[in-house]
Amino acid sequence: MKKIEAIIRKTKFEEVKEALLSSDIDWFEYHDVHGIGQSRQERIYRGVQYSTDNIERVKISIVCRDMFVEPTVKVFLRVAHTGEVGDGRIFVSDIIDAYSIRTGENGDTVLRDKK
Repeated sequence: MKKIEAIIRKTKFEEVKEALLSSDIDWFEYHDVHGIGQSRQERIYRGVQYSTDNIERVKISIVCRDMFVEPTVKVFLRVAHTGEVGDGRIFVSDIIDAYSIRTGENGDTVLRDKK
């Protein structure tokens, strides 16, 4: 099992959410996040100057079976991309085990299959 964490622009969240749901990802969590990276640029949007380190972002977390990692990452790369500084990052890490609190099951069987 793997955990995919993607930090994306908040303005791309609805598009990414719809793309994930269309690709049979049936559950994920998300949070508004703030962070500071090394890439900083001053931009002007509609006459207002802003810094790229202040772009509102959303962190999406998904735990899935190994075989679903690549298609899920491709959704993020395709849909969240704008080509501008601040598009975000994707992190993939190993999950050692998972447990269902309701049934007590463990392992990847607690994850739902794709439809």
